[in-house]
Amino acid sequence: MSDYYQNLAARIEERFKGMVSSTTVAVGELTIEVAPRHLHDVCVALRDEAPFNCEELIDLCGVDYLDYGNGGWKGTRFAVVYHLLSIRHNHRIRVRTFVEGEPPLVDSVVDIWNGANWYEREAFDLYGIVFEGHPDLRRILTDYGFIGHPFRKDFPISGNVEMRYDPEQGRVIYQPVTIEPRMMVPRVIRDDHRYVEGPDNEGNKRG
Repeated sequence: MSDYYQNLAARIEERFKGMVSSTTVAVGELTIEVAPRHLHDVCVALRDEAPFNCEELIDLCGVDYLDYGNGGWKGTRFAVVYHLLSIRHNHRIRVRTFVEGEPPLVDSVVDIWNGANWYEREAFDLYGIVFEGHPDLRRILTDYGFIGHPFRKDFPISGNVEMRYDPEQGRVIYQPVTIEPRMMVPRVIRDDHRYVEGPDNEGNKRG
């Protein structure tokens, strides 16, 4: 299978010369990297042209590379990854594009694969990535009054706002978070035989 994907990668490099910046085959999977300005054209060709025929978009997700590699990441922070399937050829192609700006912007592919509609809304909701040309780009998982994008690595664990029902106003209201930040360090260190010096069951000294 890896030989098949190596040949497919070579065909993609030849077809999209100057549009695809890299191709990688690893663990029996092909990943191609495309600049945002070429993404839409490449996706149309991957769907329609005979050697590729990726009729189906399996998944679309955002990625936040903040602090990736223990802070060693120097590239663009956000990316969008598209998982494509060709039923005719029984192969899969993963397309990755890095998106810049705040908010990060990339073209929508809803007009290519209609199933991208909710996927793009999810990536917008959780990562704040804006898909230009999407017919109805709004939150899909969080509340409409939610502040921020919870899958971003710098999003606070406790969030930014909380909601509650106010009996005096007779409605749900939003207010700043009132809970204390959680301490992730154990407050109590219990005795454990692994940390006690002395002989083990066979008479050998531990510690």
